[in-house]
Amino acid sequence: MISKLDSVLLAQKKFIYNYKNMRWAKGRNETYLCFVVKRRLGPDSLSFDFGHLRNRTGCHAELLFLSYLGAYSVTWFCSWSPCANCATTLTRFLRQTPNLRLRIFVSRLYFCDLEGSPHVEGLRDLRRAGVQVKVMSYKDYFYCWQTFVAHRLSRFKAWEGLHTNYVRLSRKLNRILQPCETEDLRDVFRLFGLLT
Repeated sequence: MISKLDSVLLAQKKFIYNYKNMRWAKGRNETYLCFVVKRRLGPDSLSFDFGHLRNRTGCHAELLFLSYLGAYSVTWFCSWSPCANCATTLTRFLRQTPNLRLRIFVSRLYFCDLEGSPHVEGLRDLRRAGVQVKVMSYKDYFYCWQTFVAHRLSRFKAWEGLHTNYVRLSRKLNRILQPCETEDLRDVFRLFGLLT
């Protein structure tokens, strides 16, 4: 999947610009997706592939990644959470690929301010499909910096507000995904006749 190490590393400024978890991300119209793919080669061995993708004309980064995919344990680090359309396509793909485990770490939530937003429902659908969606913390940014950025031995420096925005976005994501857990409990209560 990956031939040259130089081609998988992001420039420092590009990483900071696209992954900075600011409240209003004006001018950031592309989604970057950094990925790690673990492949089981045998009972005692794994191989790892990593790299990054960004939107191409007519194709979102999430969907572009699917064209590279077989069936593995996959971790994405996205500058934006998936939009509703990508979430629907991913959910459909995951139903057809039961041996795929997907974790998505996001820098920002894509248009999730309104409760009825299709993007909110898309995140809930991903959760129901077994996808683990989390907001990127300092350690995730540090990992991305070390793994995906051409940092030339410079250290990752957290920007002002990184932790505060992480806490705010994590709480927001938890509130979005909470109804999933509540709906699941209601189904269990109905099953046992405790709820009509």
